[in-house]
Amino acid sequence: MKILVTGATGFIGNYVIQELLRHGHTIIATSAHKENAKLAPWYNQVKYIAFDLSLFDSSVNYQHFFDNPNMVIHLAWEGLPDYKSLHHVKANLPGHVAFLNNLVENGLKDFTITGTCLEYGMQEGKLDEEMETLPSTAYAVAKDNLRKFLQELQQQQKSFTLKWIRLFYMYGKGQNPNSLLSQLKTALAKKDKEFNMSGGEQVRDFLPVEKVAEYIVKTALQNKFTGIINCCSGQPVTVKQFVNNYLQHKKQTIKLNLGHYPYSDYEPMAFWGDATKLKNILKNE
Repeated sequence: MKILVTGATGFIGNYVIQELLRHGHTIIATSAHKENAKLAPWYNQVKYIAFDLSLFDSSVNYQHFFDNPNMVIHLAWEGLPDYKSLHHVKANLPGHVAFLNNLVENGLKDFTITGTCLEYGMQEGKLDEEMETLPSTAYAVAKDNLRKFLQELQQQQKSFTLKWIRLFYMYGKGQNPNSLLSQLKTALAKKDKEFNMSGGEQVRDFLPVEKVAEYIVKTALQNKFTGIINCCSGQPVTVKQFVNNYLQHKKQTIKLNLGHYPYSDYEPMAFWGDATKLKNILKNE
């Protein structure tokens, strides 16, 4: 199968492409910066086509431009991790609507697109795909509205399948240096005596990025389960326990300076994903 992967050089994109290659698929990879793609381990195993979505041209047939893929796994999204920037709504949303609509109009039939757990807003507890969305950040509002547009387009045209994968929390090599574990690794490497963090009592749902990539690929390659799908562990854990588990696994110690940073004002204290739908996909592969 020929699969277009957007956001190819992003944190998740690198892992998704490597997972697809393990399955023997033909990959069309795209991102805005070819120089970054050339550094990727997969570069010589895919067909790479540079594309800056901000330069979208409505006169172009992007299905043809990308060599007529059978499927798209759309991971691209600009401006993260600034979740509050209005750029998500003012620029990203219309740009991604136009691009994906172009692919639909030009005949692409199979779409897998990553959303975010932040679409659920400030709701607490176990979050399942049937719950109302109540996004409270510009990023989540933009993602939620992109999904709603595509679902409406699908209802009108019924010409394509849509798998909307809501990502929860992930970690691994290549993550943003400002992420929790990246900062912890830096503190350990510097042999700092203590590690500054929040109170650590917030409850989250974590997956290693390798598992996230595996689940994205397995979800994309099937059509029995479509619509919204949580990509999560289904296992709630406090951030403090998550950090302690990491330290134990690495056989390292550092004093945790709990409460140094305030809790986030755009996330609830305790939430995790309902992984029932994902488990059904994995069971039926």
